[in-house]
Amino acid sequence: MTGRDAGARDTAAVVRVRAEGKVSEEALAYARSKIDAVLNRPGLPAVTGEVRIAKAAAHHAEHPWSAVADLHVDGIAVIVHAQEATSQEVTDRLQDRMRRQVERTVHGGNAAHRPVAPPWRGGQPAEGPAGRDAVQQDTRSA
Repeated sequence: MTGRDAGARDTAAVVRVRAEGKVSEEALAYARSKIDAVLNRPGLPAVTGEVRIAKAAAHHAEHPWSAVADLHVDGIAVIVHAQEATSQEVTDRLQDRMRRQVERTVHGGNAAHRPVAPPWRGGQPAEGPAGRDAVQQDTRSA
């Protein structure tokens, strides 16, 4: 399958959108708008790379549309894949996955899954009513 540069333009985030196969200009315009919405937000570090949208030549394929985003967010590689039945569905799926992966890259993953150091190893003590009640119960019994 050969790639063609179907009027590809650089977004403000310097991400090239390319088409492979029979991809309409409307599908490319829709993809560009969705990609711009994810990558051209204030506070986002430098993003470069390429997004390829392809339609399979085989008409009997269950998910003939595929998209691959190969991005570099502040020097970190982010690769996103999507496959769907229509060009709009694949673009929407790619947008959701790109947003999630870029946020994870920029913010260093999910803070809820990071290990927390206990207080005796320099971590912050637990605050809240449970912590205060436990202290009060200890002082009452003493």
